[in-house]
Amino acid sequence: MKNLSIIPTKNISRILHKAIKSPGFAIHSFYRRLLSYLTYRFGNGYSAPPETISFFLSYRCNLKCSMCGQWGEHGIYKDYAQDKLKQGLALGAIKKLMQEFSSFKPTITLFGGEPTLYKDWVSVVQIAKENGLRCNIVTNAVLLARYAGEMVKLGLDEIIFSLDGPRDIHDKIRGVKGTFDRAMEGFKLLKQFKKEQRKKKPLVTINATVNGDNYNRLSELIEIADEIGAYHLNIHHLLFLNKDICDRHNTFFKGTFGVSSPDWYGFVWAQLPQINPDILLQEFKKIRDIQSSAAVNFYPNFTDDEIKKYYTGWEFESESYSNRCLSPWMVAYIFPDGSVVPYHTMNYPMGNVNESSFNEIWNNARYRRFRQVLRKIKRFHVCSKGCTELYRY
Repeated sequence: MKNLSIIPTKNISRILHKAIKSPGFAIHSFYRRLLSYLTYRFGNGYSAPPETISFFLSYRCNLKCSMCGQWGEHGIYKDYAQDKLKQGLALGAIKKLMQEFSSFKPTITLFGGEPTLYKDWVSVVQIAKENGLRCNIVTNAVLLARYAGEMVKLGLDEIIFSLDGPRDIHDKIRGVKGTFDRAMEGFKLLKQFKKEQRKKKPLVTINATVNGDNYNRLSELIEIADEIGAYHLNIHHLLFLNKDICDRHNTFFKGTFGVSSPDWYGFVWAQLPQINPDILLQEFKKIRDIQSSAAVNFYPNFTDDEIKKYYTGWEFESESYSNRCLSPWMVAYIFPDGSVVPYHTMNYPMGNVNESSFNEIWNNARYRRFRQVLRKIKRFHVCSKGCTELYRY
């Protein structure tokens, strides 16, 4: 039965909490997922319009987080030429896309790199809201103090804040001293502006990634979540691969689609992360026992046995999730050069919005074949530990 579900039962509590906060959005989201799931089952590569569209507004970032597949120790963006790092969609192209999206109302997520480094990101939010679209931003919050007032005024729906732990841990992982304090000052101002303008949005979600520097102090995140008024705290398992898994994926991908898939090498580790799963599970128990105004979710929501297997070996297959990927039926990613890709770390563009409409790209022959292949094999070699989209739908 788990293979037939459009919402993994392991994720139900997370989804219900969001539904309580935004019931209209929840109903619309479920409807979009249902249509996409039906086309996954019966569409032979075709798909209903996506539930979510993520704009990678910029490759650039103002931090160098240790575990990041983009700018971390082995991050693939570090080798990009300056011309590529400066790329960004023209505002006129984004406006045209938002008008196109208004017919099916996807959630717009602003991503990066760090999206606030794109000079017109505030205008992107404004355009999205003018077209009746829900709009979120995934940010390190370093520049939040500068933009908090505009976020409230424009009606940004949600801030998804990447937090690693208390001050010392956060700054160590982020690679820049003072990062934690700058973020906290921004959230202090955000609460002030929301109060002054009598607004509940933007809602605040914290995303914390488990890693070797914070796994034994994750319970300290609860106090911070309450302090900044977060309604959601998501604790994400670390993404990590070894070279052998990436090589096998690359061989398959090149043989099937005719191009290499190098981006996954940004998640390659020389050795397993130094995370003791028994201590990690103790932290999870502490977190569950602490009273908080924020709903806490562990994502993916693995069993205790799965967590032990996940962090003590390279190969992994969940027994509690379906292990098939629906993401290319549910989500599209638009990169700074206008290319549309089915994953945020896959070097295989389906088309370019500077040359074709999004709707033309979404179900073109290239996209349909990609979905057909994935439908047949269920997932790629890198998916189980390299991308949490596998466990989302």
